[in-house]
Amino acid sequence: MLVAGDLACAVLACEIVLGVRLWLGAFIPLGEAVFGLALALCWPFALALGGAYRRRAHGEGTEEFRAVFQGGIGLTAAVAIGAYATQTSIARSFVMAMLPGALFLTVFFRYRMRKRLHRRRAAGDYMRQMVAVGHRESVLDLVIQLRRQPYHGMAVVAACLPSGAERADVGGVPVLGDFTDVPEAVAKVKADAVAILACPELDGTALRRLAWELENDRVDLFVAPALMDVAGPRVSIRPMAGMPLLHVEHPEFTGTRYWVKNLFDRCGAGCALVVLALPMLLISALIRATSPGPALFRQSRVGKGGVEFRVVKFRTMVEGAESLKGHLLPENESDGVLFKIRKDPRITRVGASLRRYSLDELPQLLNVIRGEMSLVGPRPPLPEEVEQYGVDVRRRLVVKPGMTGLWQVSGRSDLSWEESVRLDLRYVENWSLFLDLQILWKTWSAVVHGEGAY
Repeated sequence: MLVAGDLACAVLACEIVLGVRLWLGAFIPLGEAVFGLALALCWPFALALGGAYRRRAHGEGTEEFRAVFQGGIGLTAAVAIGAYATQTSIARSFVMAMLPGALFLTVFFRYRMRKRLHRRRAAGDYMRQMVAVGHRESVLDLVIQLRRQPYHGMAVVAACLPSGAERADVGGVPVLGDFTDVPEAVAKVKADAVAILACPELDGTALRRLAWELENDRVDLFVAPALMDVAGPRVSIRPMAGMPLLHVEHPEFTGTRYWVKNLFDRCGAGCALVVLALPMLLISALIRATSPGPALFRQSRVGKGGVEFRVVKFRTMVEGAESLKGHLLPENESDGVLFKIRKDPRITRVGASLRRYSLDELPQLLNVIRGEMSLVGPRPPLPEEVEQYGVDVRRRLVVKPGMTGLWQVSGRSDLSWEESVRLDLRYVENWSLFLDLQILWKTWSAVVHGEGAY
């Protein structure tokens, strides 16, 4: 389907370019039309050379789109350089319009195919069977995460625990033996992959032997490093003294890249305020007209380095809601330091709609312009929440809090406290401007569907 779709995108781009030239009155020789269709036929081969048809690239991550760009740009460069080197006269519209157009159409097609794949996986289709190997807690965490996020395309169907461990099911997944029984467990459930979770019992020698036993059946082997939630450009493999060692760079919280992020935040917030000024005025008028009290609500939050600031939001509760919080503490539905009630009686009718679509957070653009917040970052915590933080959780405070973040696009208020902390820490360890753009893109979908917002 991908090959046929990619070819169709290239043919469509060629037809659009030729059609526009004809509409403008240009004469198109038969040779040029044939050359354009030949380029379209070469398009899937160029993408294949870029790695766009690797199975591991499909479904998640940026590898698939990066491969599409590499293949498309490679073909464009080959045509341009080949024409120059052979002094061949070709229409510039092929290089300047057709190939870039094919690239745009292909990326859009791949994005829609990925969404289709996610929907099918959520229904249980196209899932790969996995055997999880590790300690019970780690296996249970993997089972829960893969069930919550089926778009990964992995389903744990069996587990292997350390020798002597209890053989009771792990989250409904049967235990089929210990670490020496992995090949037999794979054969019994006909698994496609094995996930080795961080555990000291499996050293390099044991992993190497296991890989040898699995390679004949083409079973994929995934190994989780002991250093969790660190990925992307921070990790590289460097050979030292005959051993492949993981080199983990420190995250950047200062310097040029962080300065660029701050500039992007403030410029983006400024542009958003200009565009959203009129809707924000209408929301303010609606709040004032439907419930007594001011339209804006100010509250102390903790920002970067533990410095408190006043966050600005649209008021979604009745006036004096903070004084009523003490009476509602027994109804708290959160499993951590947060205070959350799905049907909070303090929320007004207009406020419920604003919260559902995160419109109450639009005034925080002012906090971003003032440099107190970022467009993307961890959730801004309350001072009383920070007082209950442990050492690890305080790591969230080394960057500015954000209007949106991984927590926003991964479930919002439906997340457990532990899960929200894990997502915030993952962002802190792996932030980049490209990751910010990805989160901002996904925020639109999360806001439109309104899931997990209350």
